[in-house]
Amino acid sequence: MSKTITVQELANRLKDGTVELIDVRTPVEFQEVRATDARNVPLHELNPEQVMSSRNGNADKVLCVICKSGARGGQAQQKFHDAGFTEVLNIEGGTEAWALAGLPVIRGQKVMSLERQVRIAAGAIVFAGALAALVTGNVWFAGIPAFVGAGLVFAGVTDTCGMGLLIAKMPWNQVGKGGSCCSVK
Repeated sequence: MSKTITVQELANRLKDGTVELIDVRTPVEFQEVRATDARNVPLHELNPEQVMSSRNGNADKVLCVICKSGARGGQAQQKFHDAGFTEVLNIEGGTEAWALAGLPVIRGQKVMSLERQVRIAAGAIVFAGALAALVTGNVWFAGIPAFVGAGLVFAGVTDTCGMGLLIAKMPWNQVGKGGSCCSVK
């Protein structure tokens, strides 16, 4: 069962010192804007046992997970539950709701969101496959956009995006590990 709290409840519990907050977005997204008390543990690298064993005296605190809007937080929460850790809360509305509520954030360089990167990649692949089918007359190229379309339907139904997980691992989505193609100047 998914347990959530609002950003205001989280802010109050952070003041009381009764919760610990991890942000499961990519390092680049985390660097752009984050709740002041969050530490980054990207979803694609999340190991619940490792997180729980490295809590440095915070093991008695409830663990809260936050992402951009709540979807990846829910996936992280499920990973913790599957590993046997049930005192994990997902933050309703994520970092977007936190910032909109006027709660304290740390802002860095503006970056392109993971969701936007997925839309660009999916669109480019669909366009290339459809164009290849039209130009060559080879109907097999039509399988490319069909495959991507099926992946998008799967992502919508399951709220899990394989392309998003893959793009999250790209060098430009890592802090200090590669290019900065997703920075917005």
